[in-house]
Amino acid sequence: MKPLSSSPTAMSCKKKLLIDVDCGTDDAQAIMMAISAPNVKIMGITCVGGNTSLDNVCKNVLRVLKVCDRSDIPVYKGASKSILGDSIHASYFHGVDGLGDVPDPNAPGLEGIQKEHAVDAIRRLISKNPGEIALVATGPLTNLALAVKMDPTISGKLKCLYIMGGNMESRGNTTACGEFNFLADPEGAYIVCNEFLCKTYIATWEFACRHKLSWEWYDNWVNSGTKKADFIKKIYAHSLQYSRSEKEVKGMVTGPGFVSCDSYAMAAAIDESTVKDVIECAVTVETGGRFARGMMVLDMIDDLKKEHKALVMNKVDMEKFERLMKDSVK
Repeated sequence: MKPLSSSPTAMSCKKKLLIDVDCGTDDAQAIMMAISAPNVKIMGITCVGGNTSLDNVCKNVLRVLKVCDRSDIPVYKGASKSILGDSIHASYFHGVDGLGDVPDPNAPGLEGIQKEHAVDAIRRLISKNPGEIALVATGPLTNLALAVKMDPTISGKLKCLYIMGGNMESRGNTTACGEFNFLADPEGAYIVCNEFLCKTYIATWEFACRHKLSWEWYDNWVNSGTKKADFIKKIYAHSLQYSRSEKEVKGMVTGPGFVSCDSYAMAAAIDESTVKDVIECAVTVETGGRFARGMMVLDMIDDLKKEHKALVMNKVDMEKFERLMKDSVK
């Protein structure tokens, strides 16, 4: 007798997620969280340049899937640079390869990538599953911006959008007012924030910083002795030399602790009840200016006169979040 989770009825009840990443260490953690969730079916993972080069992003996703024994999940290669062709990276924090510069000689190569372009895959999957797919974006928003420009109808066909990026108080971690994902492609972020009209949750930089896990919790988590925990411990070792010391982390908002930024957006996609409070307002992105380029703007006085309001995450249920984190390394 087959287990209930593999029956057609159970599969049809699962949440369908499409994940867009620039796979650094926290993207890897978010992917592992989604894989571990029994109520989730991952329709595909699309890759965008950001934390590291696009080829590295693709290789990193395939490596994570191998660790999780889920190489069956299709992976698509997308945009390598921003809408305007600029690019930044976060190798100082994530490592040059995006996963802490601890290569695996047996890691899969790019032959595991699908032939279809990521932007085409996003359009196809959303169009074939209207009202059913939630899209989780944990990198620069270039792929999403290109997809909605090529096919504006996908906005109305998407069930929900979860974004890790932007800021809620003009606190930057890359420039004075710029969070990395939005600053990597301000035009892409502007398009997504203004042209995706589905229900939209945004986990900002400040929000993530205010919901840190203690270093004691982190040490217990990565030393739990599983294959996945060992992998997380290995790839995070490089970034911990910065994040263990609060003063060395750019734009840190509160005291010391572990932050896996992308996992907050993923947790919300898996279980919306992890989000305990939101700021509901219109948002946009500053694309000009010397100091504020890439900054997300919260319209608290309805100056933009936009009907579509985003749900800017403001408080998380830490007990539920911790449970999802623990499940991801079992």
